[in-house]
Amino acid sequence: MKKLTIVAAGLGYNLLERNGMLEMAGLKFHSAPSVFPAVTCVAQASLRTGLAPAEHGMVSNGWWSEDLRKPLFWEQSSRIVKGRRVWADRRLGGGTVGLFFFQQSLGEEADVIISPAPIHKHGGGMVMSCYTKPTGMSPILEKLCGKFPLWRYWGPLASPKVGRMCISWFEEMTNAHDVDEAYLYLPTLDYAAQAKGPDSPAAKSALKEFRRQLERVADICMRRGCELKVVGDYEITEVTAEPVRPNVVLRRNDLFRTRTVAGMSYPDFYQSTAFAMCDHEFCVVYGDERAKAVELLLATGDYELPDEACRAAVGDCTVLLAREGSWCDYAWWTDRREAPDFASHVDIHNKPGFDPKELFFFNRGIVKGTHGRKCAVAQYGVK
Repeated sequence: MKKLTIVAAGLGYNLLERNGMLEMAGLKFHSAPSVFPAVTCVAQASLRTGLAPAEHGMVSNGWWSEDLRKPLFWEQSSRIVKGRRVWADRRLGGGTVGLFFFQQSLGEEADVIISPAPIHKHGGGMVMSCYTKPTGMSPILEKLCGKFPLWRYWGPLASPKVGRMCISWFEEMTNAHDVDEAYLYLPTLDYAAQAKGPDSPAAKSALKEFRRQLERVADICMRRGCELKVVGDYEITEVTAEPVRPNVVLRRNDLFRTRTVAGMSYPDFYQSTAFAMCDHEFCVVYGDERAKAVELLLATGDYELPDEACRAAVGDCTVLLAREGSWCDYAWWTDRREAPDFASHVDIHNKPGFDPKELFFFNRGIVKGTHGRKCAVAQYGVK
């Protein structure tokens, strides 16, 4: 392996500065502007293509399908991300590339891939597994993939220590199938900062855990003689206000429509003329009457337009930011009795919006950290 790039969730420059950790594992970090919107799938797509969201097509962690008339969150097909990959020339020259724990990596033009890929059982629950390329694995890798602890990767039981697992599997996979250029995603810092706040004891503990993980990766790179680069994708900031609910406003004005099933309210995207796809600090407004929807939302005083540069980055999409210190809740109901069946538990594919409350049992906790704004500062170090 000649080069490894780590993409670290929530590795903000301000976070490192506040905690006196601007140098770790021999790497000296400095600030760099994040992409906008500053969320996982957008950042990873921009890293892989070198393009703005308007060009590669990922403007949030979700993807609106106009043909299907529905939002799709955390879809894993690489074809959702448009544009030539930054490693294309290396592969044309005979080089090899590996992607480890990246979103939208299935079917990617890469030689080695690992991605979480559980099987959802019809009667409920999951069979833990992961997707790999190539499919031929060593007995150790096969055993590991059959024990993928998805509940540590997201949800109420998510743990910063999951990064250790990511590193172990990366090391095992590249021992079996070495590549010239590798990309490794580490979610270590993400959970505690969102659930407890970016300056909470839990977040500080996660940062110390991340330093240990980074030292381990640096040691691997030193032994293999490869270059190490670390990139933060967004900065998690403190939540100081109640979440805003754009779809409640749109529903009251008969733009967002629903259908009632067994007393529960479900979205009717076929008859809706506007819908806000919520994702952390921002929402993307879709629909034939999106101009009217944006006017209604701005009039509440709970939202603001991004600056001109950010609007140019997302192109024709209409993005609104929640008021500072707040975040966008996807909910369209105010009476809990109307809540759809998926509202109270982890269901990342059925929910038509990102739900950070999934970090709490029964979704009843109070979110303390959020991200998405351009003012979030990313950073990187090179060794």
